[in-house]
Amino acid sequence: MEQKQQHKMHTMKKKVMGFKIASNRSRLAFGILLAFFILMNFWMLSRIQDSGPVKGLKLRFLKSNSSTVSLPEELRKISKGKKPHKTAYARLLYKAAHALAENQYKSVEPKDLWLEPYHAVAASWQPCSDQRVWKPSEGNNGYIMVTANGGINQQRVAVCNIVAVARLLNATLVIPSFMFSSVWRDISQFGDIYQEDYFIDYMKPDIRIVKELPKELKSLDLEAIGSVVTDVDIAKEAKPSFYLKYILPLLMKNRVVHFVGFGNRLASDPIPYHLQRLRCRCNFHALQFTPKIQATAALLIQRMRQNASHSGLLDENLVGSFAKSKGKIKKDFRYLGLHLRFEIDMVAHSLCDFGGGEEERKELEAYREIHFPGLTELKNTTKSPSPERLKAAGLCPLMPEETVLMLAGLGFKRETRIFLAGAQIYGGKSRLKALTTLFPNMVTKENLLSSSEIQPFLNFSSQLAALDFITCTASDVFAMTDSGSQLSSLVSGYRVYYGGGKMPTIRPNKRRLADIFLKNNTIEWKMFETRIRKAVRQNKRVFARPVGRSVYRYPRCSECMCNTQEATLHIRPR
Repeated sequence: MEQKQQHKMHTMKKKVMGFKIASNRSRLAFGILLAFFILMNFWMLSRIQDSGPVKGLKLRFLKSNSSTVSLPEELRKISKGKKPHKTAYARLLYKAAHALAENQYKSVEPKDLWLEPYHAVAASWQPCSDQRVWKPSEGNNGYIMVTANGGINQQRVAVCNIVAVARLLNATLVIPSFMFSSVWRDISQFGDIYQEDYFIDYMKPDIRIVKELPKELKSLDLEAIGSVVTDVDIAKEAKPSFYLKYILPLLMKNRVVHFVGFGNRLASDPIPYHLQRLRCRCNFHALQFTPKIQATAALLIQRMRQNASHSGLLDENLVGSFAKSKGKIKKDFRYLGLHLRFEIDMVAHSLCDFGGGEEERKELEAYREIHFPGLTELKNTTKSPSPERLKAAGLCPLMPEETVLMLAGLGFKRETRIFLAGAQIYGGKSRLKALTTLFPNMVTKENLLSSSEIQPFLNFSSQLAALDFITCTASDVFAMTDSGSQLSSLVSGYRVYYGGGKMPTIRPNKRRLADIFLKNNTIEWKMFETRIRKAVRQNKRVFARPVGRSVYRYPRCSECMCNTQEATLHIRPR
């Protein structure tokens, strides 16, 4: 009996010892794994990537399961407690890098990241500006010529406005001309960007359009007879009554009026219902890009989707016959379109501070003196708000560093494919370093197209901008950094019009974001994510076009779109 008890005790001791050994081994193994993870994480975060957007990227992107998270030298220095050189939001960028590294192994993203959160309400608005109820205008009161200024987006607005003016005055419209700009330096004309014959035919039930003046009017000195009307002669957002009172008599007298520098010179309200609908019809239906632009834009879209077998929701509207067969785009082929409005003209005009010190201040001041002399004079004679006040009021464009923090805070994963639209970013590659490092699958049209494919568009900024417009509009999610930008406004409006509530757009409230970024040195990442997501989600609400706002940007109104359901309880007016 005693031997049996001793045997049992011995057996129990062995089990306990075995359990302790196993437990100690488990702890040791766990400790080794944890230490290995920490060392790997530190190694990944300490690597340096000085390159700009991914080079030579055509039909493939970096592997989405890449485990390397490389950060620029500035972020590496943070881990050593050194102050980064000219790096804004260094602490938050470092936290964003850690979050992206951790999220790389998680399959779950925020549920509405790639979706319209108010889909049912948004889907109740359907395009209907193509519906006509009037007879064609004979255009027998004379001819209207127009030379539109600005870039492609300002010109597009001008074309739609002049179409409405021609109908209002019962005039024949001559195909619009585009003014050569010292800023854009593009000689492209209407027929280089849009399909002329399609435009003329589509507008036939509305107005008469010809390609040139009749011979008897070509020889007239329009300036001598007072038929040249500049943008100085017309107030911004002029009402239809202005044109009926001042322009119509001139047209009837001289048979031709030439608007030079015509742009945003027709009010959004008040305007007759069907005239407003005509502007929508022109913008969303009549202006089709040339086959040359459509074909190349289709290449960009296909490469962003890694040659997915199906086209996206808006592809057919944007690239016509060059679109692939319709179908559902799989999750793996989605991409984000991003318009980073941070070119030197925007930066200089804002009067904000972007962390570049005295060198930046002098450079922007010199640019203003050349391109914005009126602004320079106003700045010198009037006490301007401080850069801090401008920032707090949401009047400064988002910096690339702020943009990458917003995207990371929203929950986009590191391997997200991003198409970057826009001209040369102020500060070049070094300014984009945080963005291209934390989101290495960010590309531009220059990356995606071969030298021979992009060659026909070089030196034609408007045609290059058309490629950006199409690729951003077709994206699964579109993010803007400045809601006042014409490109962002037109892209987001197009997505609303044709998107059926399935094409979400990220419109940051810069005033709210400024308040969040102000806490860069104290806010924790989880709270940062929460606040960023709340601020952006609030701007995704579905609402009818506010009075006085552009139909090109806000087409949800009875003139442009038909509300198939009475969802007014969920629509928040502004």
